[in-house]
Amino acid sequence: MPAAVRDLVPAARSQVNPSPLERWLVPTRSPVRIVAAAWLALRSVFWTLALPGAVAFYAPWRYFGVSHASPDLSNPMHVAGLVVAAAGTAVLVGCIVEFARTGRGTLSPLDPPRQLVVRGLYRYVRNPMYLGVTAIVLGEALLAPSMPLVCYWLLWFGAANSFIIGYEEPALERQFGQSYVEYRRRVGRWIPRRPQPAL
Repeated sequence: MPAAVRDLVPAARSQVNPSPLERWLVPTRSPVRIVAAAWLALRSVFWTLALPGAVAFYAPWRYFGVSHASPDLSNPMHVAGLVVAAAGTAVLVGCIVEFARTGRGTLSPLDPPRQLVVRGLYRYVRNPMYLGVTAIVLGEALLAPSMPLVCYWLLWFGAANSFIIGYEEPALERQFGQSYVEYRRRVGRWIPRRPQPAL
């Protein structure tokens, strides 16, 4: 290979796969895309606080005694509650990020993803975000044992299930058509399972 050609190869590779330093020094996003990403992030934060924030954090803290809970790490139920709530929070945050990154939307039915999200946890179960919120409330019920909080947890799950079956799934089928029908066939509503191959 001529020397001149050899000298051009690293430069071409650098343009195709720039190093982290090159990406930092030479931003590839236009100002319009940066503003759009920032606006999407703000909307995601707002709806997170307004919806799962109210259901999983504010209501249990304000009305069901979670604010008075004193975690005792020697108590297995408290440890289990902390672990379950932390896992639910991680699942919720991961789903919100995936909605923004892949679907270019938020968790709100008023500002939903524009693309069908089937990546990440959505490969294994159709409603991981609802499962995350359910796990948070269950963890709080273990941390601050309270029959009203357990009833609230059951009421939340029943309401979420009814909303999904009665509104969300038909709306997603209307929006995404056969893609969603096929996704619904391959992935369970509540019980995670290994993804099935497409027909």
